[in-house]
Amino acid sequence: MSEIEIGPGKRAKTAYSFDDIAIVPSRRTRNPEDVNLSWQIDAYKFKLPFLAAPMDSVVSPETAIEIGKLGGLGVLNLEGLWTRYEDPRIQLGEIASLPAEVAIARMQQIYAEPIKPELIKERIAEIRKAGVVVAASLSPQKTADLYKDVIAAGVDIFVIRGTTVSAEHVSTNLESLNLKKFIYELDVPVIVGGVATAQGAQHLMRAGAAGVLVGFGGGSAHTTRRVLGIAVPMASAVAEVASARRDYLDESGGRYVHVIADGSVGKSGDIAKAIACGADAVMMGSPLARAAESPGKGWHWGFEARHPELPRGDRVHVGTYGTLQEIISGPSRVSDGTMNLAGALAKAMATCGYSELKEFQRVDVVLDRG
Repeated sequence: MSEIEIGPGKRAKTAYSFDDIAIVPSRRTRNPEDVNLSWQIDAYKFKLPFLAAPMDSVVSPETAIEIGKLGGLGVLNLEGLWTRYEDPRIQLGEIASLPAEVAIARMQQIYAEPIKPELIKERIAEIRKAGVVVAASLSPQKTADLYKDVIAAGVDIFVIRGTTVSAEHVSTNLESLNLKKFIYELDVPVIVGGVATAQGAQHLMRAGAAGVLVGFGGGSAHTTRRVLGIAVPMASAVAEVASARRDYLDESGGRYVHVIADGSVGKSGDIAKAIACGADAVMMGSPLARAAESPGKGWHWGFEARHPELPRGDRVHVGTYGTLQEIISGPSRVSDGTMNLAGALAKAMATCGYSELKEFQRVDVVLDRG
């Protein structure tokens, strides 16, 4: 990212979002049927480079299973309604029907119900019984308290996800999580984020993360930029972290850490641009919240929206576009990039002549201000 001066003694970096760039076709093309979209992290291989974000409006045990069968990875939020209530469908229905002026306050009350460790075990067992890879998420604040329950329940991939996650958290009144010690003591791959800079990503890579989430998550449901003034445009963030991964690959003697774009991936074109900037996979929220099976019933929200002290998110209406099958694998009935996400990615790669995701990471991009 190039630097500019915004005032005496204060410099800023120029950064770009996915909307600011476009992918450049190469001299050759290929058949979309010949494109391989598979992605592997640790011992787990997936047909598609798609992770469903650990948000209650997106992932339930049922949708995690369905997404797994379609070739992606559904990540269950273990601090959500599914581990607070025996049957949270009543609460999910209420959230979907709340008037806008009381939505956040009422959501804070609903999420005040304590997390029940026995429900963590039940939910993970339900997904495992279906024969798909089990992934579950905790925030950094809850990881130290609950990770033993998660590991004992048999999770395959553990995700530590927060607005911003660092390997070096400083606190005067709380014992912070020693991320490096914690990760190396686990027997499962750990994906950690979000980060947006090379330095932050390298800290997580050195701590042992198998994958790094780039971005602040939330996307359309996020207000962190307005509330905290914190944001990094995703095209630049992904490219910078991908560069840090190359440096760490040399530093570590060949240990490859996956880069996963998490945030501002709302359309199929954003998926292609994220991978073109260096991502191995994408974590999606709002595209999957539009599925008929999704628990949000056409509404979308994340942890930030119901934060008990400082909400930094909205409950947004995204509507219902089709089934999970149609949204992920097609066929599509619309032309706005919200359905057949896998088909669109394959078509983008084929148009540029690439057959593998790692090849497509090297495609040229240009600035495109519309």
